[in-house]
Amino acid sequence: MDMKTMYLMVPLAPLFGAMIAGLFCRVIPRWVAHTATIAGVAIAFALSCVIWKDVMAGNTFNGPVYQWLTSGDYKFEVGFLIDSLTATMMIVVTSVSLMVHVYTIGYMQEDPGYNRFFSYISLFTFSMLMLVMSNNFMQLFFGWEAVGLVSYLLIGFWYTRPTAIFANMKAFLVNRVGDFGFILGIGLVLAYFGSLDYKTVFDAAPKFANATINIWGSAEWSLMTVTCILLFIGAMGKSAQVPLHVWLPDSMEGPTPISALIHAATMVTAGIFMVARMSPLFELSTTALGFVIVIGAITALFMGFLGIIQNDIKRVVAYSTLSQLGYMTVALGASAYSVAIFHLMTHAFFKALLFLAAGSVIIGMHHDQDIRNMGGLRKYMPITWITSLIGSLALIGTPLFAGFYSKDMIIEAVKFSNVPGAGFAYFAVLAGVFVTAFYSFRMYFLVFHGEERFGKAHDDHAHDHAAAHDAHADSHADDHGHGAHDGDHDDEEVSHDHHHGLAPGQKPHESPWVVTLPLLALAVPSVIIGYIGIGPMLFGDYFKGVIHVDAASHPAMTVLAEHFHGAAALAMHAFVTVPFWLALSGVVVSWFFYMKRPDIPAAIKAKFEWAYTILDNKYYFDKFNEAFFAGGARKLGAGLWKGGDVAVIDGVIVNGSAKAVGWIASIVRYFQTGHIYSYAFSMIIGLVVLMTFWVTRA
Repeated sequence: MDMKTMYLMVPLAPLFGAMIAGLFCRVIPRWVAHTATIAGVAIAFALSCVIWKDVMAGNTFNGPVYQWLTSGDYKFEVGFLIDSLTATMMIVVTSVSLMVHVYTIGYMQEDPGYNRFFSYISLFTFSMLMLVMSNNFMQLFFGWEAVGLVSYLLIGFWYTRPTAIFANMKAFLVNRVGDFGFILGIGLVLAYFGSLDYKTVFDAAPKFANATINIWGSAEWSLMTVTCILLFIGAMGKSAQVPLHVWLPDSMEGPTPISALIHAATMVTAGIFMVARMSPLFELSTTALGFVIVIGAITALFMGFLGIIQNDIKRVVAYSTLSQLGYMTVALGASAYSVAIFHLMTHAFFKALLFLAAGSVIIGMHHDQDIRNMGGLRKYMPITWITSLIGSLALIGTPLFAGFYSKDMIIEAVKFSNVPGAGFAYFAVLAGVFVTAFYSFRMYFLVFHGEERFGKAHDDHAHDHAAAHDAHADSHADDHGHGAHDGDHDDEEVSHDHHHGLAPGQKPHESPWVVTLPLLALAVPSVIIGYIGIGPMLFGDYFKGVIHVDAASHPAMTVLAEHFHGAAALAMHAFVTVPFWLALSGVVVSWFFYMKRPDIPAAIKAKFEWAYTILDNKYYFDKFNEAFFAGGARKLGAGLWKGGDVAVIDGVIVNGSAKAVGWIASIVRYFQTGHIYSYAFSMIIGLVVLMTFWVTRA
């Protein structure tokens, strides 16, 4: 098989699997659906590894595969750009997707929508591969919208549940806001560069470094700044940056496997990937980089705070995803694009691991997700326990683990950055280390250690749980019941009724091998991938010619390289650095609070009720959006209906024209007498009027 065919096979194999599982989902047995989709993704993964080796040997590819439209001088093509950045993303996407596919066999075994689910996740893999392999903006936009569509289908997978429908609509609408900016940015690229091909645009970019455009009034704006910020607004929607982050926590309404696939490893990192790919453009605008670093810093710190008060196991992990995406964005703003991609890769493995481990806990707890009803699960679920611990240690940046290398490098890169806003970003990412360690281990201790609190869940927390949980997430418990899915796979249900959680006297159990095997497989890269990858990816030639950094004006990576003396030395040095002690103190404080003195967090909550209320309401972003945007849209709609529809269309045009006809008819009626002389008189009068008109005109 030649390389071009191999490139084509990578996205087409999952697409073919998705078509088999999706088009025939009602007639084929389950084993056919999961075999076809898993085989498709496995082929894509194997070929991605071969392509990666080929790229490492120095063979890259950039060219069209298929031309589907020519308009004047513009050609719209499906084309592939295969280089080290693409190959890395392909391996991350296909490997995590493969683990999620295997895990799904165990997780969704009782769900009536089993075949449909497999077709969706396989279709998602195809969309994501088209996005990362594209060599032009048009195909990038196709993949961008396709992952958005499949994400919508997956979040609302349990479509009989009102909260799932609310969540997928929210994700869809928020992403449209980002995509509006994204397509405007692509439009500016086409208008000024005359091409949508990456290489053509990047080669021409320096010529436009000082170009200005006039948007409104007489003010001149830098073309590169406006284009980059518009493109980044697209990334803010996909990669859930403040204020377009509101959809991601609610997307936990979907089944757990997609939380791992979409909201940890792949879709939310599309924005990070896109900005890294656009590095030749972003390097020409310090203003845009400043904008990026500040937005990332706000997300990294303030979304971490929200993780502290969550009691739903998946929402804790969701807020940690938001916070880590903020870290990646900060790295992009500091011109440390390779560090952002490195963190994207390490994070994909340990965050997918944490989500899948959370799903395993949910299975063991019979679909109770409240961490206050757990405790002491370590002895019942040893594999889930050890893999969760590995994931948590990687997340908080424990030396030698994957997350340590990427997170530490982000903090260092920001320290050496000279972009406006870098000072604030440095404070935010440092403070975020403590916050991350605190909420991660709060969850870990409450779930796996301490006294066993299950079985009595029905009595203890039934009353206070509803208040602590998001209003949307528990509303459907009352109005929807459990009939839709035989009461088995209501994974995101959070009400405490009798279908739910462990009955008194019942014990949790370890999950089946199709669930634990992916956990063990993801635990390996979560430990070692940082150690292996840091040298070549950050300081070697791995991204040479792919990611462009203007070292003269953005020196962060150059300074970092001077301080780097190998992965082992970095880990040894870590024990005397601030981030290590912040992380350690976060773990110790959470252990003290939740294992030794649970009265302290309760006292703090009582004393700082106002702060708890702000966090519990998620800084009122949702309330503002619902009142201002949703409420404003409804008022605008009502105004247009009353003013436009009722008053203008019905009142003036429809009823008005009828009234006018009636009024004219009532006058004309007087001339309809039936006498010839009156008609002759009318004709003469008419002739006189016409003659007068002609004479005066002449």
